[in-house]
Amino acid sequence: MRLILVESPTKSKTIKKFLGKDYEVAASYGHIRDLPQGNFGIDVKNNFKPDYVIPTKAKKTIKTLKALVKKADSVILASDEDREGEAIAWHLTKALGLKKYQRIAFHEITKPAIEKALENPREINMDLVDSQQARRVLDRIVGYRLSPFLWKKVAQGLSAGRVQSVAVRLIVEREAGIKGFITQEYWDIKALLKKPASDEFETALFKIGKDIVSKFFIKTKAEADKIIKNLAEASYQVTQVEKKETKKNPLPPFTTSTLQQEAWKKLHFPAKFTMRIAQSLYEKGLCTYHRTDSLNLSSLVLTEAKEYILTSFGQNYWPGFSRVYKTKNKSAQEAHEAIRPTIVSNSPERLATDLDEKQLKLYSLIWQRFLASQMSTAIFDTTSIEVAASKENSETHLFKATGQVLKFDGFLKVYPLRFEEASLPILDQEDILELTKLSPEQHFTQPPGRYSEASLIKALEKFGVGRPSTYAPTLETIQVRGYVEKDEKKLFSPTDIGSLVNQVLVEHFPQIVDIDFTAKMELELDLISTGDKKWVPVIEEFYIPFKENLKIKEKEVSKKDFAQEKTDEICPDCKKPLVIKISRFGKFYACSDFPTCKYKRNINSSLGIKCPKCKTGEIIERRTRKRKIFYGCSEWPKCDFALWDKPTGEICKVCQSLIVKTKWRKEKCTNADCPSQTQDNQKSSETNS
Repeated sequence: MRLILVESPTKSKTIKKFLGKDYEVAASYGHIRDLPQGNFGIDVKNNFKPDYVIPTKAKKTIKTLKALVKKADSVILASDEDREGEAIAWHLTKALGLKKYQRIAFHEITKPAIEKALENPREINMDLVDSQQARRVLDRIVGYRLSPFLWKKVAQGLSAGRVQSVAVRLIVEREAGIKGFITQEYWDIKALLKKPASDEFETALFKIGKDIVSKFFIKTKAEADKIIKNLAEASYQVTQVEKKETKKNPLPPFTTSTLQQEAWKKLHFPAKFTMRIAQSLYEKGLCTYHRTDSLNLSSLVLTEAKEYILTSFGQNYWPGFSRVYKTKNKSAQEAHEAIRPTIVSNSPERLATDLDEKQLKLYSLIWQRFLASQMSTAIFDTTSIEVAASKENSETHLFKATGQVLKFDGFLKVYPLRFEEASLPILDQEDILELTKLSPEQHFTQPPGRYSEASLIKALEKFGVGRPSTYAPTLETIQVRGYVEKDEKKLFSPTDIGSLVNQVLVEHFPQIVDIDFTAKMELELDLISTGDKKWVPVIEEFYIPFKENLKIKEKEVSKKDFAQEKTDEICPDCKKPLVIKISRFGKFYACSDFPTCKYKRNINSSLGIKCPKCKTGEIIERRTRKRKIFYGCSEWPKCDFALWDKPTGEICKVCQSLIVKTKWRKEKCTNADCPSQTQDNQKSSETNS
């Protein structure tokens, strides 16, 4: 019996379907060795040697796998082909005491791919393993050495990390840019024109004499009114008509980053959720490996795509050649492939009954994007018209109008993109036009928008911070830590504690949050993975100055420098002044005589509703450790009254309890035994029946 070891049970089931009875496929359930929880686990004096342990949850799995190894004639390690997967394979050899084994890797879980991999086994790539180890050690150093500093100087329970801290900095600085933005006024001028017995069309002023009308050319209403007055008496004539075909090429297939961005934009899937669904599709054998920054496509799938396009859409939709895409990312692992369906003929319609709703949505996106990447260019008929507004003893004013009409949809048939069609009337040069209306339009510059999941991932990728496997966990971590939160539009904003931690790191550990430095470290890790650098010197180069700076800051920085503000309020218990302190859950009032006096009060904005339990506190918005919002008494822990739903401020007319608004925007009484609740339930039951 030949034993194949993979990471997940789903993957093992899929592989098992392709192999005969001579093979057994078992799962390690992810990592089976890791650095210990609760202590540093790195021997700094011994070349940063990691102290790997088997987590408690993995011990049962190891026992099972060891029993299977004893029965096996040979062991084949088939974990994923990236650095993480290579490290899992290596850890398996250590945990299971394997002396003889084979390592295979594949981009997709299909029968041909598995068979080809089995025919071409290789050794474990220790350069990839060392790159993964270096990242793990580097992150452990930052996390376990810098986090205690934050506990002492700012607040308990905080953490720092290389990539997460840069992500928080981007969000904090974007918020500062929004708050510090100075709005500027500007105007543009539109003219509604028509040819006699023809339709009206809109034009925009773009030139006065030799001056281009740029964004801030017309700054005030007075300037706009002066131009309007001049134009009202002008004559209008077509001076140029240009007609041409414009082409739009398809987008490349997905990488991890672009998949996460597009899934957020089109499906509103968070990055972590997208990766979970993509992994399930990969493990079912429906799409290629989902952690990749490569745009490569196999010759086999390109041939499949050609045949599918010709058969399903016709000759016009095949461009006559296979499209090849090159990534702009110099560190991309070109041996990998882009994210694509494993079998092109597996259209979303064909798999509709085999996938759940979320899987089908993401698979459809992947399938459509890949197929469109191999289809013909979309063609538009574009018309551009220039019109001169002339008046005696005045400079000529030029207006422009552009229209486009889709002539051939090409790849848009499969992967629609937003575009506006606007047709213009048939005009000839020197045609005289009638002025219907002049419209001065006032505008104000807008601040930069907050980051969404898509735009933050795009920024991290642009700056070279993180890699395909790190984007989703980074976004998850900064939210769980309470450093950022999402507003009602699902856009990121920093919390008080997130802004404070960023301030501390920027002032005292600038390298940790420096974008260029973090990107440089990523490149160093890439060079380790290709064998061009050794991992220990890379870690040492980082660690020595980091350690020295940490020693200095331990003595230099005081907690009072950051985490305390004076107030004019007095402690109700001991009459000493109250101060504002900050924790990972936000700001709060505390007695300045702490720990002698332990008075504290939440500083979150009150809803102006008296607590129905203690009658003294007010209901305020609070958050759990996992950042989930709830509503509780301001006198906690003296009063433990709490609600998940937001109180409206209204009182139930039947039982005098609080009325709340549920997440379905339905108002209800908080008293479950209230007759009004019973009546509502009866009505609901009658409606459903």
